[in-house]
This record gives sequence, structure tokens and C-alpha cells, in this order.
Amino acid sequence: MNKIYNPTPDTWVSILERPTKTVNDIEQTVKEIFTAVQKEGDVAVAKYTKQFDGVSFENIEVTAAEIDAAVASLPNDLKEAIALAKANVEKFHEAQKTTRVSVETASGVQCWQEKRPIQKVGLYIPGGTAPLFSTVLMLAVPAKIAGCGEIVLCSPPDKNGNINPAILYAANLCGVTKIIKVGGIQAIAGMTFGTQAIPKVYKIFGPGNQYVTVAKQLATQFGVAIDMPAGPSELLVVADDTAVPAFVASDLLSQAEHGTDSQVILVSTSKTMMDAVENEIQIQLEVLPRKAIAEKAIANSKLIFVENDAVALDLINEYGPEHFIVCTANNDFYVDGIQNAGSVFIGNYTPESAGDYASGTNHTLPTNGYAKNYSGVNLDSFMKSMTFQKISSEGIQNIGKAIEIMADAEGLQAHKNAVSLRLAQIEKDNRI
Repeated sequence: MNKIYNPTPDTWVSILERPTKTVNDIEQTVKEIFTAVQKEGDVAVAKYTKQFDGVSFENIEVTAAEIDAAVASLPNDLKEAIALAKANVEKFHEAQKTTRVSVETASGVQCWQEKRPIQKVGLYIPGGTAPLFSTVLMLAVPAKIAGCGEIVLCSPPDKNGNINPAILYAANLCGVTKIIKVGGIQAIAGMTFGTQAIPKVYKIFGPGNQYVTVAKQLATQFGVAIDMPAGPSELLVVADDTAVPAFVASDLLSQAEHGTDSQVILVSTSKTMMDAVENEIQIQLEVLPRKAIAEKAIANSKLIFVENDAVALDLINEYGPEHFIVCTANNDFYVDGIQNAGSVFIGNYTPESAGDYASGTNHTLPTNGYAKNYSGVNLDSFMKSMTFQKISSEGIQNIGKAIEIMADAEGLQAHKNAVSLRLAQIEKDNRI
């Protein structure tokens, strides 16, 4: 890993740069595939599935028989683990439900806010070398709790044209209504425009590689909302001499093994801790099945020494990590002061893996610095807030004059008339 000592603030942007391609490098490819899917539908989807995934088949929708086979194939201990994780995710997201907010802003003027589910949502679940069935729980569970009527899941097929059985099991368990064997840009395009086999949705959720991230951003130009621009995974750990080097190294490697474009960073006020963590990383790396992937990610990563907690916190807020682990003698300082992070993990016994799988919080989080302005996925991500108002004759009299004056000042006579006519009618009725 790259060691950096006491970097000055003017260098932070450059040393904290993510190892990702720019949108310009990817956007043209994404646009070409979007245009093809918009024009040709399933024909284009099949073309790109063969090109990128090396497989072709007629029926891209998962059948009931395939789901039954997946359920039967999974070992019971994995089913039990998924059930435990699902229960905790449900508990945490059920607790996020809110009641109607109602207030009388003036006598006779009643305003309230209620939430309604997004009717049609699309879930993108990465496959490939690490089929993320845990992401199914993180997206489908809150979608179901929110009351979304149609939940469409897209995931790339393997070389035999199948989706990982654990993904199918989790999707079926969580109430997904349709599962489609399509991945990558073509999946996002399919859910954006709708094809004969892929339903059009109103909002797309889920992580993916840089191409999927850009595809999701392009989808917003066609009236489809997205959860966030969630790209390659990242983790920042702040640790001092109270941390356990082996734990810190294991956490860094847990994110490094996601993909070669992942990034992990250690910020420390202790050079001794940095050296110990670097040594532990080399020891643990040797026995990892995904060593080759982790090694490349580690090459993009940093060990950064700073003099004190205050500088460390400023640097971390500048970075805005997706995952942020705090293992210091002064944890409260970081917990109280962190402004930009997707999810925070506190203490030596809170690994980031807990949030990835079974603690209950959502692991679909903003990356690439978007933690500065995006929240991670939560129950409200699957809902819309709608406002309502009901005004009595007394109420329109109480606020009507103000509306007339403001509308007149803006030069909007019809707005003023909509109030003036009502006030005149009330005055007429009162004379009778």
C-alpha cells in the first residue's frame, strides 16, 4: 500500500482520488446500448447479453421451476443465515416507518403529509465472481415493507444461462415479483424503457461496476429515478494504538476483495499501527481465494499518517467514505464529528461485514464521494412524500389577502383571481 505522511490539505483532493474511470470514458458505450435497447428491445438485450456474458437463450425470465430448484439446492445453514439476516433487516427498516404529519398552519387551513410507495421498482443485483444475494435482502425487504406493487430484479446470468441459486432463493423469500436474467448496461436500459420481457420501472436500485453506475445516471435523463450513483466499493478506517492490527487489516481486505477498482484507506495517528496493519495485510492476503483481485485493489489504496484526530477528521470528511470504521481511544470525537459517510462502524468488534450481511442496516450506500450529498438506501427510498391541504371558508379568509397581494406582485392575475372569486362568494353569502 502507498504510505503518505502528514499530507497538507492542498494535496488531499489528489491523494484521495478514486481509481475509477471518468464518465467520458464510459458514457459513449452506455449511450449506444441505451439507444439500441430503446429501438430494438429484447433483440438488443439478447445481443449484448451474448456479447458481454457469453450466453444466449430464448426465455430471460426466471421460471417457477428454476426457483424451486434453487431452493432445493441450497444448504440449510445458508438458508438459516439468510433468514436471520432478513429478520434483522426487516426490524431495522420496519422501525423507519413514520406516521402522518398534520398541522393547522392557520385557523381553517389544514395541511398534512403522507407517504405512498413507488409502484414499480427495479433492483439490480451484481453477479459475476461475487453474486451478491445479500443485496437482494437490502433492496427487496424495504421495497416490500414500503408496499411497492411491482418489484423487478435483474441479475447477469452465468455461462450456462443461470442466476446464482442464492440470489433466486433470497428474491423468492423477499417477495420479488419478476426475476430477469440480464445484467450490465442492457439491464438498466431494459428497466428504463421497458421491453417485451423486462417491465419499465419508476426507480432503479442497486450497486454495480462503473458501467452500471453511468447507465443508472443516464436513466435519469429518461424519467427514471435512481437510488444513488453507487459504484465500486470503498472503505476508510481510522485507527490508533487502541485498535487491533489484525482486525483492521481484515476489514481493509474485506472491501479490497470486492473488485480491482475498489479502494481502501487507513488513516492513523500512529506510525506503529500503520506498519503493523501493513504487515497483517500481507499475511492475510496470502490465504485469500480472491488474492489476485485484492492485490490490485490494495495497489490503489493508501496508508495515511496524520498528527492528530482533528486533522484526521477533516481529511475523512473531505473523502466522504462509503464505509467508515472508527477504532480509536476517542471514538465519540469521530462519531459526533463525521459529516460525510455512508455508514459508520464503531469499535474493534464492529466489522464492516456485519453491515454487509446481518446487523440490519442497509449496505447499498453512496460511493465516490457521494456521501457528501446522498443517503444510503432506506425505507423512504422506496416511498414518495405527498402533501395534502384542506381549507375552509374561514381559512381562505385568513390567508386569502396575503395570497392576492403576493400573486399581484408576481404579475399572476389568474392566481389572484382564484382567491378573489372565493372571497367575493363568501362575502355575498354572508350578506344573505
